[in-house]
Amino acid sequence: MDTFAPLDRPAASDQSPRFQQKRDRILDAAALLINERGLKGLTFVAVAEAVGLNTTSVTYYFKRKEMLAAAAIERTVDHLAALLEGAAAQPTPRDRVAQMLKAYLMQDGNARLGQARPLTILSDMRALEDPQRARLSEAYVHRISRGAARLFGEASDPLNRARAHVMLDGLFWSRAWLAKYSVGDYERIGRKLMQLFEHGILPDGASWTIAPPPRDPLPEDGGEITPETYLRVATRLINERGYRGASVERIAGELNVSKGSFYHHLQGKDDLVLECFQRSYGRFSQAQRRAINLPGTHRDRLAAVVGDLLDIQFDATFPLVRITALQALPTELRRVVLARSDRMATRFAGMISDGIEEGSIRPLDPLIASQWLTGLINSAHDMRFWAAEQPGLTEAAALYAHPIAHGLFAPR
Repeated sequence: MDTFAPLDRPAASDQSPRFQQKRDRILDAAALLINERGLKGLTFVAVAEAVGLNTTSVTYYFKRKEMLAAAAIERTVDHLAALLEGAAAQPTPRDRVAQMLKAYLMQDGNARLGQARPLTILSDMRALEDPQRARLSEAYVHRISRGAARLFGEASDPLNRARAHVMLDGLFWSRAWLAKYSVGDYERIGRKLMQLFEHGILPDGASWTIAPPPRDPLPEDGGEITPETYLRVATRLINERGYRGASVERIAGELNVSKGSFYHHLQGKDDLVLECFQRSYGRFSQAQRRAINLPGTHRDRLAAVVGDLLDIQFDATFPLVRITALQALPTELRRVVLARSDRMATRFAGMISDGIEEGSIRPLDPLIASQWLTGLINSAHDMRFWAAEQPGLTEAAALYAHPIAHGLFAPR
């Protein structure tokens, strides 16, 4: 059985109902702040204001901000693990996924209504420092990633690992777009997501070829430190360590230059992060436009853009920036990023809608399917080590795209 080292918990003498009630209120406030502002926006002052305490009272429960953030993330890992354990009790993979989807949407809807505790977005886990980061990452791998893979069978099977990622990220990414809907619409949304989980986006008996079309190579930096160099390093660090973890000091250290050199090339970190998003979205849009201009069906064009972007994500030389970093951006910049992300999803919705009309795409909800597909491409960078274990990047892209095309339960 998988085991991991748990985080430190309160002493037994601190387990009174009153203590636990206040601790839970503090964790609720921390979760909402992390979800809204990222780890950067989590402060004892903000938490204290949210729960009606002074900062000294908050530090009685958590001595440091890192401990509070880690506890909020750990509580979510515990909750997700419990949902997976409940799903695992169902008799078939389909029943297990349906149960997990239902439980996740119910929790999210109840949290929006104030009837359940909020879950913390897990992406900022990577921005923590050790030992919290290492312990929580280990807990996530053992309890969530492998637990999800076991819903389909053997956890080490490459296809089951891809299925688990598609299912989990389909759920996690839904938080980016569920707010556009009323909680009263969740039952319908659950049915539409389950259709994607069960059948994918292709009609029965259809197939596609996932292969990237030719594209212009990225410019070489020639060994010189340029704004482009900072852009590549910052993108990689944001994906690996989150917004907070991609500090100016760490970026400069990666390039073996001083902080002064950083500010000589760039105005500030927020400007750099915004440029990372703009560059990534530009590359994403270019891939979509390249595919739209190709001959064939809309299914063929969709396969081309999926292959193109998965090749970028799995190669990992200069991946697309993870959109989860946007929560730490200032509000105005976040709106700019979200608006462009929605435009990319809308373009996918158009391709899917046209494919449904011509019969090359399965009838489904284009808006939900487009958000689902956008999230799965953006998160594919997290599967780069899995991809490196496959015979080649083209084979990895085809395997990752298999459950997208045919659903989570289709055999190879």
